[in-house]
Amino acid sequence: MNIYSRKQQWKWALFIVALFIVFTSLWYTNRLVNSIKYDEEKKIRLWAEAVQKKAGIVKFTNDLFQRLQDEERKKAELYALATKQLSSDMFTVSEFVLKVLQDNTTVPVILTDDQGNITASRNFDSITERNKEALQLELEKMKSLYAPVVIDVYKGKKNYLYHKDSRLFTDIKIVFDSLIKSFITEVAINSAAVPVIYTDSTKTNIIAIGNINTKKIDSPEKLKATLASMEQQNTPILVNLGDGIKNYIFYEQSPLLTQLTYYPYVQFGVIGLFLLVAYILFSISRKAEQDQVWVGMSKETAHQLGTPLSSLMAWTEHLRSSGTDESVINEMNRDLHRLTRITERFSKIGSQPTLQQEDICLVVRNAIDYLKQRTSKNITYQLHIPEHEIPVMLSVALFDWVIENITKNAIDAMNGKGEFTVSITEIPEGVYIDLSDTGKGIHKSKLKAVFKPGYTTKQRGWGLGLSLCKRIIENYHHGKIFILNSEEGKGTTFRILLNRG
Repeated sequence: MNIYSRKQQWKWALFIVALFIVFTSLWYTNRLVNSIKYDEEKKIRLWAEAVQKKAGIVKFTNDLFQRLQDEERKKAELYALATKQLSSDMFTVSEFVLKVLQDNTTVPVILTDDQGNITASRNFDSITERNKEALQLELEKMKSLYAPVVIDVYKGKKNYLYHKDSRLFTDIKIVFDSLIKSFITEVAINSAAVPVIYTDSTKTNIIAIGNINTKKIDSPEKLKATLASMEQQNTPILVNLGDGIKNYIFYEQSPLLTQLTYYPYVQFGVIGLFLLVAYILFSISRKAEQDQVWVGMSKETAHQLGTPLSSLMAWTEHLRSSGTDESVINEMNRDLHRLTRITERFSKIGSQPTLQQEDICLVVRNAIDYLKQRTSKNITYQLHIPEHEIPVMLSVALFDWVIENITKNAIDAMNGKGEFTVSITEIPEGVYIDLSDTGKGIHKSKLKAVFKPGYTTKQRGWGLGLSLCKRIIENYHHGKIFILNSEEGKGTTFRILLNRG
Protein backbone atom coordinates (compact mmCIF):
# COMPACT_ATOMS: atom_id res chain seq x y z
CA MET A 1 0.00 0.00 0.00
CA ASN A 2 1.55 3.33 -1.06
CA ILE A 3 1.62 6.52 0.96
CA TYR A 4 -1.19 8.12 -1.07
CA SER A 5 -3.61 5.26 -0.37
CA ARG A 6 -2.80 5.34 3.34
CA LYS A 7 -3.27 9.11 3.40
CA GLN A 8 -6.66 8.79 1.73
CA GLN A 9 -7.73 6.16 4.26
CA TRP A 10 -6.62 8.37 7.13
CA LYS A 11 -8.55 11.30 5.66
CA TRP A 12 -11.75 9.24 5.42
CA ALA A 13 -11.28 7.89 8.95
CA LEU A 14 -10.77 11.39 10.37
CA PHE A 15 -13.73 12.70 8.35
CA ILE A 16 -16.01 9.98 9.76
CA VAL A 17 -14.82 10.67 13.32
CA ALA A 18 -15.38 14.42 12.80
CA LEU A 19 -18.91 13.76 11.51
CA PHE A 20 -19.62 11.58 14.55
CA ILE A 21 -18.40 14.31 16.92
CA VAL A 22 -20.39 17.02 15.10
CA PHE A 23 -23.65 15.05 15.01
CA THR A 24 -23.25 13.96 18.65
CA SER A 25 -22.69 17.57 19.65
CA LEU A 26 -25.66 18.75 17.59
CA TRP A 27 -27.88 16.01 19.03
CA TYR A 28 -26.97 16.79 22.63
CA THR A 29 -27.21 20.56 22.17
CA ASN A 30 -30.54 20.23 20.38
CA ARG A 31 -31.83 18.05 23.20
CA LEU A 32 -30.71 20.63 25.77
CA VAL A 33 -32.31 23.46 23.76
CA ASN A 34 -35.60 21.55 23.49
CA SER A 35 -35.58 21.00 27.25
CA ILE A 36 -35.06 24.73 27.90
CA LYS A 37 -37.67 25.53 25.27
CA TYR A 38 -40.21 23.26 26.99
CA ASP A 39 -39.55 24.89 30.39
CA GLU A 40 -39.90 28.39 28.95
CA GLU A 41 -43.08 27.52 27.06
CA LYS A 42 -44.47 26.09 30.31
CA LYS A 43 -43.73 29.42 32.06
CA ILE A 44 -45.31 31.32 29.16
CA ARG A 45 -48.47 29.19 29.40
CA LEU A 46 -48.66 29.81 33.16
CA TRP A 47 -48.17 33.53 32.55
CA ALA A 48 -50.88 33.55 29.87
CA GLU A 49 -53.32 31.73 32.17
CA ALA A 50 -52.55 34.21 34.96
CA VAL A 51 -53.18 37.12 32.59
CA GLN A 52 -56.52 35.64 31.54
CA LYS A 53 -57.58 35.09 35.17
CA LYS A 54 -56.59 38.61 36.15
CA ALA A 55 -58.43 39.95 33.12
CA GLY A 56 -61.51 38.14 34.48
CA ILE A 57 -61.03 39.81 37.86
CA VAL A 58 -60.73 43.21 36.14
CA LYS A 59 -63.94 42.55 34.20
CA PHE A 60 -65.73 41.49 37.37
CA THR A 61 -64.55 44.65 39.14
CA ASN A 62 -65.68 46.77 36.20
CA ASP A 63 -69.13 45.17 36.24
CA LEU A 64 -69.36 45.77 39.98
CA PHE A 65 -68.29 49.37 39.48
CA GLN A 66 -70.96 49.79 36.80
CA ARG A 67 -73.62 48.45 39.13
CA LEU A 68 -72.52 50.88 41.84
CA GLN A 69 -72.75 53.72 39.35
CA ASP A 70 -76.27 52.64 38.37
CA GLU A 71 -77.28 52.45 42.03
CA GLU A 72 -76.06 56.00 42.65
CA ARG A 73 -78.02 57.18 39.63
CA LYS A 74 -81.12 55.50 41.02
CA LYS A 75 -80.53 57.24 44.36
CA ALA A 76 -80.39 60.59 42.62
CA GLU A 77 -83.57 59.86 40.68
CA LEU A 78 -85.32 58.66 43.84
CA TYR A 79 -84.23 61.84 45.62
CA ALA A 80 -85.66 63.86 42.74
CA LEU A 81 -88.99 62.00 42.95
CA ALA A 82 -89.20 62.63 46.66
CA THR A 83 -88.46 66.32 46.13
CA LYS A 84 -91.17 66.45 43.49
CA GLN A 85 -93.70 64.91 45.82
CA LEU A 86 -92.83 67.32 48.60
CA SER A 87 -93.34 70.27 46.29
CA SER A 88 -96.66 69.04 44.85
CA ASP A 89 -100.03 70.12 46.14
CA MET A 90 -101.50 66.87 44.90
CA PHE A 91 -99.61 64.58 47.25
CA THR A 92 -99.48 64.33 50.94
CA VAL A 93 -96.06 64.22 52.55
CA SER A 94 -95.52 60.70 53.67
CA GLU A 95 -93.01 59.21 56.04
CA PHE A 96 -91.54 57.28 53.05
CA VAL A 97 -90.68 60.44 51.14
CA LEU A 98 -89.15 62.04 54.17
CA LYS A 99 -87.11 58.92 54.77
CA VAL A 100 -85.77 58.96 51.18
CA LEU A 101 -84.63 62.54 51.60
CA GLN A 102 -83.03 61.83 54.91
CA ASP A 103 -81.32 58.57 53.78
CA ASN A 104 -79.45 60.24 50.90
CA THR A 105 -76.28 60.93 52.82
CA THR A 106 -73.77 60.06 50.07
CA VAL A 107 -74.80 61.40 46.66
CA PRO A 108 -74.12 65.18 46.29
CA VAL A 109 -77.16 66.87 44.67
CA ILE A 110 -78.13 70.44 43.72
CA LEU A 111 -81.72 71.48 42.94
CA THR A 112 -82.34 74.49 40.67
CA ASP A 113 -85.44 76.25 39.39
CA ASP A 114 -86.19 76.71 35.72
CA GLN A 115 -84.08 79.89 35.77
CA GLY A 116 -80.98 77.97 36.91
CA ASN A 117 -81.04 79.40 40.42
CA ILE A 118 -79.91 77.05 43.17
CA THR A 119 -82.79 76.32 45.53
CA ALA A 120 -81.35 73.44 47.53
CA SER A 121 -78.27 71.29 47.94
CA ARG A 122 -77.27 68.25 49.92
CA ASN A 123 -74.21 66.18 50.87
CA PHE A 124 -71.58 68.89 50.43
CA ASP A 125 -69.12 69.91 53.09
CA SER A 126 -70.15 72.84 55.32
CA ILE A 127 -67.76 75.29 53.68
CA THR A 128 -69.18 74.62 50.20
CA GLU A 129 -72.76 74.77 51.51
CA ARG A 130 -72.21 78.31 52.86
CA ASN A 131 -70.33 79.59 49.76
CA LYS A 132 -72.64 80.38 46.84
CA GLU A 133 -69.75 80.68 44.37
CA ALA A 134 -68.41 77.25 45.38
CA LEU A 135 -71.88 75.75 44.95
CA GLN A 136 -72.13 77.37 41.52
CA LEU A 137 -68.82 75.80 40.51
CA GLU A 138 -70.05 72.41 41.73
CA LEU A 139 -73.21 72.92 39.65
CA GLU A 140 -71.16 73.57 36.50
CA LYS A 141 -69.18 70.36 37.12
CA MET A 142 -72.40 68.39 37.60
CA LYS A 143 -73.83 69.73 34.34
CA SER A 144 -70.78 68.33 32.48
CA LEU A 145 -71.08 64.90 34.14
CA TYR A 146 -74.71 63.80 33.92
CA ALA A 147 -78.01 65.03 32.45
CA PRO A 148 -80.28 66.53 35.12
CA VAL A 149 -83.41 64.86 36.47
CA VAL A 150 -86.37 67.04 35.39
CA ILE A 151 -89.06 67.64 38.06
CA ASP A 152 -92.48 68.92 36.96
CA VAL A 153 -93.59 71.15 39.82
CA TYR A 154 -96.93 72.62 38.70
CA LYS A 155 -98.42 74.72 35.93
CA GLY A 156 -95.52 74.13 33.58
CA LYS A 157 -92.89 75.06 36.07
CA LYS A 158 -89.92 72.72 36.33
CA ASN A 159 -87.06 72.11 38.68
CA TYR A 160 -83.78 70.41 37.77
CA LEU A 161 -81.87 68.03 39.98
CA TYR A 162 -78.15 67.72 39.27
CA HIS A 163 -75.87 65.11 40.87
CA LYS A 164 -72.38 63.73 40.79
CA ASP A 165 -70.67 60.61 42.04
CA SER A 166 -70.38 60.18 45.76
CA ARG A 167 -67.01 60.41 47.50
CA LEU A 168 -67.19 56.65 48.11
CA PHE A 169 -67.87 55.99 44.44
CA THR A 170 -65.03 58.35 43.41
CA ASP A 171 -62.61 56.54 45.70
CA ILE A 172 -63.71 53.20 44.24
CA LYS A 173 -63.21 54.57 40.73
CA ILE A 174 -59.66 55.70 41.59
CA VAL A 175 -58.94 52.23 42.90
CA PHE A 176 -60.42 50.69 39.75
CA ASP A 177 -58.38 52.93 37.43
CA SER A 178 -55.29 52.00 39.44
CA LEU A 179 -56.20 48.34 38.99
CA ILE A 180 -56.46 48.79 35.22
CA LYS A 181 -53.11 50.57 35.05
CA SER A 182 -51.53 47.93 37.28
CA PHE A 183 -52.90 45.19 35.06
CA ILE A 184 -51.47 46.80 31.92
CA THR A 185 -48.11 47.38 33.61
CA GLU A 186 -47.90 43.78 34.82
CA VAL A 187 -48.75 42.49 31.35
CA ALA A 188 -45.94 44.56 29.82
CA ILE A 189 -43.28 44.05 32.51
CA ASN A 190 -43.94 40.72 34.22
CA SER A 191 -44.13 38.72 31.01
CA ALA A 192 -41.34 36.21 31.77
CA ALA A 193 -39.01 37.99 29.33
CA VAL A 194 -41.54 37.33 26.55
CA PRO A 195 -42.04 40.07 23.93
CA VAL A 196 -45.55 41.47 24.50
CA ILE A 197 -47.75 44.00 22.70
CA TYR A 198 -51.01 45.11 24.36
CA THR A 199 -53.45 46.64 21.83
CA ASP A 200 -57.01 47.91 21.72
CA SER A 201 -59.85 46.10 19.95
CA THR A 202 -58.79 47.43 16.52
CA LYS A 203 -55.32 45.84 16.90
CA THR A 204 -53.81 49.05 15.51
CA ASN A 205 -53.35 51.18 18.64
CA ILE A 206 -50.74 50.13 21.18
CA ILE A 207 -51.65 50.44 24.86
CA ALA A 208 -48.41 49.00 26.26
CA ILE A 209 -45.35 47.01 25.17
CA GLY A 210 -42.76 44.89 26.93
CA ASN A 211 -39.48 43.22 25.97
CA ILE A 212 -39.69 44.26 22.33
CA ASN A 213 -37.54 46.42 20.08
CA THR A 214 -39.44 49.59 19.24
CA LYS A 215 -37.89 49.62 15.76
CA LYS A 216 -40.08 46.62 14.94
CA ILE A 217 -43.27 48.63 15.52
CA ASP A 218 -42.31 52.21 14.57
CA SER A 219 -44.68 52.26 11.59
CA PRO A 220 -48.19 50.88 10.94
CA GLU A 221 -46.80 48.44 8.37
CA LYS A 222 -44.14 47.10 10.74
CA LEU A 223 -46.65 46.86 13.57
CA LYS A 224 -49.07 44.90 11.40
CA ALA A 225 -46.31 42.52 10.28
CA THR A 226 -45.06 42.04 13.87
CA LEU A 227 -48.58 41.33 15.18
CA ALA A 228 -49.17 38.85 12.36
CA SER A 229 -45.93 37.06 13.21
CA MET A 230 -46.87 36.94 16.92
CA GLU A 231 -50.38 35.69 16.15
CA GLN A 232 -48.89 32.93 14.02
CA GLN A 233 -46.85 31.72 17.02
CA ASN A 234 -49.50 32.12 19.76
CA THR A 235 -53.20 32.94 19.80
CA PRO A 236 -53.66 36.47 21.24
CA ILE A 237 -55.14 36.67 24.76
CA LEU A 238 -58.54 38.39 24.77
CA VAL A 239 -58.99 40.88 27.64
CA ASN A 240 -62.68 41.71 28.23
CA LEU A 241 -62.97 44.74 30.53
CA GLY A 242 -66.76 45.01 30.28
CA ASP A 243 -68.92 47.67 28.61
CA GLY A 244 -67.85 46.22 25.27
CA ILE A 245 -64.21 47.09 25.92
CA LYS A 246 -62.03 44.34 24.50
CA ASN A 247 -58.25 44.46 24.25
CA TYR A 248 -55.71 41.93 22.97
CA ILE A 249 -52.36 40.74 24.28
CA PHE A 250 -49.96 39.49 21.57
CA TYR A 251 -46.85 37.57 22.63
CA GLU A 252 -44.13 35.35 21.15
CA GLN A 253 -41.20 33.25 22.36
CA SER A 254 -38.34 35.10 24.00
CA PRO A 255 -35.21 36.21 22.08
CA LEU A 256 -33.15 33.88 24.28
CA LEU A 257 -35.20 30.90 23.16
CA THR A 258 -34.95 31.99 19.53
CA GLN A 259 -31.18 32.25 19.88
CA LEU A 260 -31.01 28.84 21.54
CA THR A 261 -33.02 27.33 18.68
CA TYR A 262 -30.35 28.41 16.20
CA TYR A 263 -27.44 27.83 18.59
CA PRO A 264 -26.61 24.25 17.41
CA TYR A 265 -26.27 25.41 13.82
CA VAL A 266 -24.17 28.43 14.80
CA GLN A 267 -22.03 26.10 16.90
CA PHE A 268 -21.61 23.74 13.94
CA GLY A 269 -20.66 26.69 11.70
CA VAL A 270 -18.06 27.99 14.18
CA ILE A 271 -16.56 24.53 14.67
CA GLY A 272 -16.55 23.94 10.92
CA LEU A 273 -14.91 27.30 10.27
CA PHE A 274 -12.28 26.61 12.93
CA LEU A 275 -11.52 23.18 11.46
CA LEU A 276 -11.35 24.63 7.96
CA VAL A 277 -8.94 27.39 9.01
CA ALA A 278 -6.86 24.89 10.98
CA TYR A 279 -6.76 22.52 8.01
CA ILE A 280 -5.71 25.31 5.64
CA LEU A 281 -3.00 26.51 8.02
CA PHE A 282 -1.66 23.00 8.58
CA SER A 283 -1.73 22.34 4.82
CA ILE A 284 0.21 25.54 4.14
CA SER A 285 2.71 24.65 6.88
CA ARG A 286 3.11 21.10 5.57
CA LYS A 287 3.50 22.31 1.99
CA ALA A 288 6.14 24.82 3.12
CA GLU A 289 8.03 22.02 4.90
CA GLN A 290 7.79 19.82 1.80
CA ASP A 291 9.07 22.67 -0.34
CA GLN A 292 12.01 23.12 1.98
CA VAL A 293 12.84 19.41 1.79
CA TRP A 294 12.52 19.43 -2.01
CA VAL A 295 14.72 22.50 -2.36
CA GLY A 296 17.35 21.17 0.03
CA MET A 297 17.45 17.76 -1.64
CA SER A 298 17.58 19.26 -5.13
CA LYS A 299 20.40 21.66 -4.38
CA GLU A 300 22.37 18.97 -2.57
CA THR A 301 21.93 16.64 -5.59
CA ALA A 302 23.15 19.37 -7.95
CA HIS A 303 26.14 19.95 -5.70
CA GLN A 304 27.01 16.25 -5.54
CA LEU A 305 26.78 15.86 -9.33
CA GLY A 306 29.12 18.79 -9.97
CA THR A 307 32.37 17.03 -9.00
CA PRO A 308 31.98 13.78 -11.05
CA LEU A 309 30.77 15.80 -14.05
CA SER A 310 33.92 17.89 -14.05
CA SER A 311 35.98 14.72 -13.78
CA LEU A 312 34.11 13.01 -16.65
CA MET A 313 34.66 16.01 -18.90
CA ALA A 314 38.37 15.81 -18.23
CA TRP A 315 38.38 12.08 -19.01
CA THR A 316 36.64 12.61 -22.37
CA GLU A 317 39.41 15.06 -23.34
CA HIS A 318 41.98 12.50 -22.28
CA LEU A 319 40.31 9.81 -24.42
CA ARG A 320 40.23 12.14 -27.42
CA SER A 321 43.95 12.83 -27.08
CA SER A 322 44.54 9.06 -26.79
CA GLY A 323 43.00 8.45 -30.24
CA THR A 324 39.66 6.94 -29.09
CA ASP A 325 36.93 6.69 -31.73
CA GLU A 326 35.41 10.17 -32.14
CA SER A 327 31.83 8.85 -32.40
CA VAL A 328 32.17 7.24 -28.96
CA ILE A 329 33.50 10.45 -27.51
CA ASN A 330 30.63 12.43 -29.11
CA GLU A 331 28.02 10.15 -27.52
CA MET A 332 29.78 10.46 -24.17
CA ASN A 333 29.80 14.23 -24.55
CA ARG A 334 26.11 14.13 -25.37
CA ASP A 335 25.40 12.21 -22.17
CA LEU A 336 27.63 14.56 -20.23
CA HIS A 337 25.69 17.47 -21.65
CA ARG A 338 22.51 15.72 -20.52
CA LEU A 339 23.88 15.25 -17.02
CA THR A 340 24.86 18.91 -16.95
CA ARG A 341 21.27 19.79 -17.92
CA ILE A 342 19.94 17.57 -15.13
CA THR A 343 22.26 19.24 -12.63
CA GLU A 344 20.98 22.59 -13.83
CA ARG A 345 17.42 21.42 -13.28
CA PHE A 346 18.08 20.46 -9.68
CA SER A 347 19.91 23.70 -8.98
CA LYS A 348 16.89 25.74 -10.16
CA ILE A 349 14.39 24.02 -7.83
CA GLY A 350 13.30 26.48 -5.15
CA SER A 351 14.25 29.62 -7.08
CA GLN A 352 12.32 31.40 -9.79
CA PRO A 353 13.91 30.36 -13.12
CA THR A 354 14.62 32.83 -15.89
CA LEU A 355 12.23 32.28 -18.79
CA GLN A 356 13.45 32.99 -22.29
CA GLN A 357 11.67 33.02 -25.62
CA GLU A 358 12.20 29.62 -27.22
CA ASP A 359 10.80 27.70 -30.18
CA ILE A 360 8.59 25.09 -28.50
CA CYS A 361 8.62 22.89 -31.63
CA LEU A 362 12.43 22.66 -31.61
CA VAL A 363 12.60 22.07 -27.82
CA VAL A 364 10.05 19.22 -27.92
CA ARG A 365 11.64 17.64 -31.03
CA ASN A 366 15.14 17.66 -29.45
CA ALA A 367 13.82 16.16 -26.19
CA ILE A 368 12.00 13.32 -27.99
CA ASP A 369 15.02 12.64 -30.29
CA TYR A 370 17.26 12.21 -27.27
CA LEU A 371 14.82 9.84 -25.51
CA LYS A 372 14.11 7.88 -28.70
CA GLN A 373 17.72 6.69 -28.90
CA ARG A 374 17.70 5.56 -25.27
CA THR A 375 14.41 3.63 -25.09
CA SER A 376 13.19 0.30 -26.42
CA LYS A 377 13.04 -0.17 -30.17
CA ASN A 378 9.52 -1.57 -29.65
CA ILE A 379 8.25 1.94 -28.93
CA THR A 380 6.98 3.77 -32.00
CA TYR A 381 7.14 7.57 -31.82
CA GLN A 382 4.65 9.67 -33.78
CA LEU A 383 5.43 13.42 -33.95
CA HIS A 384 2.81 15.89 -35.19
CA ILE A 385 4.84 19.06 -34.81
CA PRO A 386 4.54 22.14 -37.09
CA GLU A 387 7.61 23.00 -39.16
CA HIS A 388 7.42 26.73 -38.38
CA GLU A 389 8.52 28.32 -35.15
CA ILE A 390 6.11 28.82 -32.25
CA PRO A 391 7.74 31.13 -29.69
CA VAL A 392 6.89 30.63 -25.99
CA MET A 393 8.53 31.69 -22.74
CA LEU A 394 10.46 28.68 -21.41
CA SER A 395 13.09 27.41 -19.07
CA VAL A 396 14.39 24.69 -21.41
CA ALA A 397 16.16 22.74 -18.67
CA LEU A 398 12.98 22.44 -16.59
CA PHE A 399 10.59 21.90 -19.49
CA ASP A 400 12.76 19.03 -20.80
CA TRP A 401 12.31 17.43 -17.40
CA VAL A 402 8.52 17.49 -17.84
CA ILE A 403 8.71 15.86 -21.30
CA GLU A 404 11.14 13.25 -19.99
CA ASN A 405 8.97 12.34 -16.97
CA ILE A 406 5.75 11.98 -18.98
CA THR A 407 7.52 10.00 -21.73
CA LYS A 408 9.15 7.58 -19.25
CA ASN A 409 5.83 7.08 -17.45
CA ALA A 410 4.19 6.33 -20.81
CA ILE A 411 6.89 3.75 -21.69
CA ASP A 412 6.39 2.06 -18.30
CA ALA A 413 2.60 2.04 -18.83
CA MET A 414 3.11 0.31 -22.24
CA ASN A 415 5.59 -2.21 -20.72
CA GLY A 416 8.20 -1.17 -23.30
CA LYS A 417 5.96 -1.85 -26.31
CA GLY A 418 3.45 0.48 -27.97
CA GLU A 419 2.99 3.83 -29.64
CA PHE A 420 3.79 7.26 -28.19
CA THR A 421 2.36 10.32 -29.97
CA VAL A 422 3.35 13.97 -29.50
CA SER A 423 1.16 16.71 -31.02
CA ILE A 424 1.56 20.49 -30.90
CA THR A 425 -1.44 22.69 -31.71
CA GLU A 426 -1.48 26.47 -31.92
CA ILE A 427 -4.35 28.35 -30.32
CA PRO A 428 -4.90 32.13 -30.03
CA GLU A 429 -3.76 32.33 -26.42
CA GLY A 430 -0.85 29.91 -26.69
CA VAL A 431 -0.07 26.33 -27.61
CA TYR A 432 -1.25 22.81 -26.68
CA ILE A 433 1.24 19.95 -26.32
CA ASP A 434 -0.56 16.57 -26.22
CA LEU A 435 1.40 13.44 -25.21
CA SER A 436 -0.49 10.17 -25.78
CA ASP A 437 0.40 6.54 -25.12
CA THR A 438 -1.29 3.19 -25.77
CA GLY A 439 -0.63 1.86 -22.27
CA LYS A 440 -2.88 0.45 -19.57
CA GLY A 441 -4.63 3.77 -18.79
CA ILE A 442 -5.71 5.25 -15.47
CA HIS A 443 -8.86 4.43 -13.50
CA LYS A 444 -11.35 7.31 -13.28
CA SER A 445 -11.13 7.41 -9.47
CA LYS A 446 -7.38 8.10 -9.70
CA LEU A 447 -7.40 10.87 -12.31
CA LYS A 448 -7.21 13.66 -9.71
CA ALA A 449 -4.60 11.87 -7.62
CA VAL A 450 -1.87 11.31 -10.23
CA PHE A 451 -0.36 14.78 -9.71
CA LYS A 452 -0.19 14.49 -5.92
CA PRO A 453 3.13 13.70 -4.19
CA GLY A 454 3.40 10.06 -3.18
CA TYR A 455 1.00 8.65 -5.77
CA THR A 456 2.56 5.84 -7.82
CA THR A 457 1.64 2.49 -9.37
CA LYS A 458 5.25 1.29 -9.48
CA GLN A 459 6.75 -1.07 -6.93
CA ARG A 460 9.86 1.07 -6.45
CA GLY A 461 8.54 4.51 -7.41
CA TRP A 462 8.50 7.55 -5.16
CA GLY A 463 5.48 9.18 -6.79
CA LEU A 464 7.20 12.54 -7.34
CA GLY A 465 7.54 12.73 -11.14
CA LEU A 466 4.10 14.04 -12.13
CA SER A 467 3.94 16.22 -9.00
CA LEU A 468 7.19 17.83 -10.14
CA CYS A 469 5.78 18.27 -13.67
CA LYS A 470 2.75 20.09 -12.28
CA ARG A 471 4.98 22.36 -10.21
CA ILE A 472 7.21 23.21 -13.19
CA ILE A 473 4.35 23.93 -15.62
CA GLU A 474 1.95 25.76 -13.29
CA ASN A 475 4.24 27.47 -10.75
CA TYR A 476 7.20 28.34 -12.98
CA HIS A 477 5.65 28.65 -16.47
CA HIS A 478 2.14 29.80 -15.40
CA GLY A 479 0.58 27.21 -17.68
CA LYS A 480 -1.63 24.17 -17.10
CA ILE A 481 -1.12 20.42 -17.20
CA PHE A 482 -3.91 17.87 -16.91
CA ILE A 483 -5.13 14.51 -18.19
CA LEU A 484 -7.13 15.17 -21.34
CA ASN A 485 -8.54 11.65 -21.44
CA SER A 486 -7.71 8.16 -20.21
CA GLU A 487 -9.31 4.77 -20.72
CA GLU A 488 -8.24 1.58 -19.04
CA GLY A 489 -6.57 -0.80 -21.52
CA LYS A 490 -6.39 1.84 -24.26
CA GLY A 491 -4.06 4.57 -23.03
CA THR A 492 -3.75 8.09 -21.64
CA THR A 493 -3.30 11.59 -23.08
CA PHE A 494 -1.65 14.38 -21.08
CA ARG A 495 -2.18 17.96 -22.21
CA ILE A 496 0.15 20.89 -21.50
CA LEU A 497 -1.02 24.47 -22.12
CA LEU A 498 1.65 27.17 -22.44
CA ASN A 499 1.12 30.87 -23.08
CA ARG A 500 2.72 32.57 -26.06
CA GLY A 501 6.04 34.36 -25.70
